[in-house]
Amino acid sequence: MGVRHAVVVGGGIGGLAAAVALNRRGWRVTVCERAPVLTGIGAGIVLAPNALRALDSIGLGPDVWAGNALLGPVGLRTPDGTWLSRTGAGAMASRYGPPARAVHRGSLIDALAAALPPGVVRLGVAVTGVDDTGDTGDTVVVRTSAGNLRADVVVAADGMRSVLRGQLFPRHPGLRHAGEAGWRAVLPGVGAPGRSAAETWGRGERFGIVPLVDGRIYVYATAAVGPGTKPADHHAELIRRFGAWHDPIPALLDRLGRRNPDPVGVLHHDFYELASPLPRFHSGRVALLGDAAHAMTPNMGQGGCQAIEDAVVVAHLLADDADVPAALAAYTKARHRRTTRISSRSRRIGELARLSHPLAVSARNLAVRATPSAVTSRTLDTVLGWQPPPGPE
Repeated sequence: MGVRHAVVVGGGIGGLAAAVALNRRGWRVTVCERAPVLTGIGAGIVLAPNALRALDSIGLGPDVWAGNALLGPVGLRTPDGTWLSRTGAGAMASRYGPPARAVHRGSLIDALAAALPPGVVRLGVAVTGVDDTGDTGDTVVVRTSAGNLRADVVVAADGMRSVLRGQLFPRHPGLRHAGEAGWRAVLPGVGAPGRSAAETWGRGERFGIVPLVDGRIYVYATAAVGPGTKPADHHAELIRRFGAWHDPIPALLDRLGRRNPDPVGVLHHDFYELASPLPRFHSGRVALLGDAAHAMTPNMGQGGCQAIEDAVVVAHLLADDADVPAALAAYTKARHRRTTRISSRSRRIGELARLSHPLAVSARNLAVRATPSAVTSRTLDTVLGWQPPPGPE
């Protein structure tokens, strides 16, 4: 059998990770990305231990993420600074192995793209559909803005508003608004406060601080609002909501207003998730991956991490001249239950964070404070303790 061809739809984190993993398994890969350039729009991403192990299995080991791991206690606080829960970074590392690292999404995109041979990524090429009927034999026809491609397998990593998901599952209800909107930004780290990671929960509002490995600081905030709610001045809105919260939040907001070197400035977006799980993550020779398969809220920081897991699993199952439809059925079996559970857990965390009535917030905080750390650790074990399948020799 000759070298088989995989078309990956989407040049985001999941799509590029799948391309790297398939290339290492001997596939010829074409990545179709509709944007004219690869970009890490989004700000920061925390690479949890499960994602780091997955990346290591496809050749992107610790040397790629040079810099400090998340330091100090990681946990939840109240607006006055009281800790509701916290776990030392050392305890997390001893339990799960590689300590989490937070990187800019652009750096992650660059590292994944650099691991691919020249010419694999085709920019400015939009995929409009696939033809996986019996008339195409053992291949799939991929319709693109630059002409048709023929592939042995298609990996659809075309994001939350996936065109291919809509084609493969036309009766699925699609996305629903998750009841929140968020802000994100990256600040210069020199002389900045807030060198440890933490998230603060108020009444229907949150503020997070995450130091990146390159020395900058990623900040994010959320508020329980309806879809399409967009303030005229994002910085003023952040000051209004969070300016009186505990240190170092006011100082970080002041720094955001004075100087933000990130060219996209403050990003603002509504939160969406799939209204219900898909029945499966494949159809014939087409596999859905990442947000296209299981768009979830960001409350566990696992959206990108699960896309990376998807990538290494689907590539592993497609190795060694595997029968493609059977391999993709095995991919659904391997990934559907896990991602559905994580998505559901993330949704429940969001529901708790959105509580705004004083009595409900007090009860929530009391419950979080009273939960033993051992219980929290056991809950995280199934997420962070995940191990990737063996990589190619």
